[in-house]
Amino acid sequence: MDGRIGVLLLNLGGPDSPEAIKPFLSNLFADREIIRLPGGAWGQRLLGRLIVRARLRSARRNYAAIGGHSPLLALTLRQAAALERVFRDEFGLDATVAPAMRYWHPFAGEALGDMAAMGIRRIVAMTLYPHYSIATTGSSAHELRRVIERDFRGRFDLTIIERWPALPGYLDALAGRVRAALGAVPDERREGVALLFSAHGLPLNFIARGDPYVDDIKATLHGVLERLDGQRPWRLAYQSRVGPVRWLRPTTKEALRELARAGCRDVLVVPISFVTDHVETLYEIDQELAHLARELGFVTFRRTAALNDDPGFIRALAGLIVERLGAPSGQSRPRPHDQASP
Repeated sequence: MDGRIGVLLLNLGGPDSPEAIKPFLSNLFADREIIRLPGGAWGQRLLGRLIVRARLRSARRNYAAIGGHSPLLALTLRQAAALERVFRDEFGLDATVAPAMRYWHPFAGEALGDMAAMGIRRIVAMTLYPHYSIATTGSSAHELRRVIERDFRGRFDLTIIERWPALPGYLDALAGRVRAALGAVPDERREGVALLFSAHGLPLNFIARGDPYVDDIKATLHGVLERLDGQRPWRLAYQSRVGPVRWLRPTTKEALRELARAGCRDVLVVPISFVTDHVETLYEIDQELAHLARELGFVTFRRTAALNDDPGFIRALAGLIVERLGAPSGQSRPRPHDQASP
């Protein structure tokens, strides 16, 4: 393939300092594609500001508990560097990989400007959300197209990979994380460990409008379960609910209480929709949920390690990107392979 290829890793972004927390939250709650607040655009602005004001103190406390900032950008840069090595060493491909965040730097326009300055024309935008939702990948992809149309019209040949819930190498890596975590549980307690799959929540009004997020989550869940030896109890739940709207249930805390009432005392949390560590794994699960587990009398409480730059996971992403580079120019709709069963 002639010329250097650009790969953009689409993700939420996160505050890189305590001072960035408020503007990050303001950007997030201003976006009607990630959370549609009542009252139209005017209501979004008003309620968004009120939510930011109400959440700012707790958000600052949560980020302070994990070092004062989000590790998402640093980890995404590690993923980018790992992908570049795989492209070079295993595919002989000259590729520049960079993050394009939605709600904090580097934004899509910054990443595209760097690509343009390097003379790159062919770009693959790779979502780091395995499961499609208009609130996540949809919002990032729409913003990317808006920026190209406004500032780089005719400059790039763009392909967008919008979902990959059943990508075999991704499922293999997830199942490997589960096996590793179970292997660290003492022998006498391992058999009784329940799996609590925790996905990021989504308002129910998105699902009512046909958002495929839950179907994608279930495709990943069943793909992981098929790869695990033996049968053990499991639950699917949702975390990170915010705002005055109805969200998917049960919440992860509700599911943990349900397991406790059923007599379970050993649980492994599998953050199924997060491929990179950030506040939802490092604080909501590792600290808040762990505290609740202790209160409920759990003997074992563990979380599977995030995939981050796991070599098998990175190779799976690289293979999918290379496959899509061979697709017809400009194709941006998901292909069957992106969501095929393993």
